[in-house]
Amino acid sequence: MKTKMWAILLMVFVTFLTSSAQIFYKFGANVLEFNLLSIITNYNLIIGVILYGLGAILMIISLKGGEVTVLYPIVATSYIWVSIMSIIFFNESMGIIKGIGVALIFIGVVLVGMGNEEKSMKSGEVV
Repeated sequence: MKTKMWAILLMVFVTFLTSSAQIFYKFGANVLEFNLLSIITNYNLIIGVILYGLGAILMIISLKGGEVTVLYPIVATSYIWVSIMSIIFFNESMGIIKGIGVALIFIGVVLVGMGNEEKSMKSGEVV
């Protein structure tokens, strides 16, 4: 089965949604008190849960459009999104080691995608 471009783009969007959910979780965690009222009125946590749920539904739809070995590694780009969002929203820093790690994740995802392209070229499929 060849992986469709819409499935790849949808999976990238899923990673953005779930990474955003993690940012909302962090905002919610900063004001969290461990009692029921605090949890059910913590809008940041609620938004995070909704974004994760939406991401799960969209991931399932995306997986219908291609190979799991191509689509699932894209989930690793969540680390890139979270790193960028953490700098923006929490003034966290990215040192050289973190930067190299983010670059390696990006390179790894690209190589996995290229590996699928290579397989498709040998079999005569178009990705």
